[in-house]
Amino acid sequence: MRRQKEVERVPRIISLDAFGKLFEIFEHTAWRLETRARYASDESTDTYAQFLKGEHPRWDLTTPWSVTIREKTAGGATVGRVRVVDDPPTPGQRYLLAHAEKNIALGEAIRHLWRADAEQHSLPAEDFWIFDSRLVALLNFDEDDNLVDVELITEPAEVNRYSQLRDTAWHYAIEHTAFTARLGLAE
Repeated sequence: MRRQKEVERVPRIISLDAFGKLFEIFEHTAWRLETRARYASDESTDTYAQFLKGEHPRWDLTTPWSVTIREKTAGGATVGRVRVVDDPPTPGQRYLLAHAEKNIALGEAIRHLWRADAEQHSLPAEDFWIFDSRLVALLNFDEDDNLVDVELITEPAEVNRYSQLRDTAWHYAIEHTAFTARLGLAE
């Protein structure tokens, strides 16, 4: 019997600037799984401070990233994400539920999945983006929830595995408006 050779993944780490460029060059789809209870980068923003004060955050839809995403979705590309949410949601997750308003305004499709459901369906506690179903950007965070670097994965078998995770998450997640209505957060 012929044994299949195990493929050992050699990490290919890219800078955060190089990661940002992926949003400019993808052609058809960009999709993210968000699993963390908080993101340090959010907590340093004016919109996070507004949110904590109980104010409606004033989203800036003119940032370079916002313009890129809006142009991509207006041109027919699909951008989406599933956010894993604890029960009850953490302050950071409540902020992201509010932040979805901005994502949706840019043309993103947003769904949410309870953490218990994510665990039941064996979704990993990893944040990643999949671009054009051919490249995975695995986001690496430090113990303080800061994004430190990004690992690119292009091996077809690994990309396929992450694509299956995407499909599972999307299937079981709840559309944003329905999810926030269930939480009593509907606007």
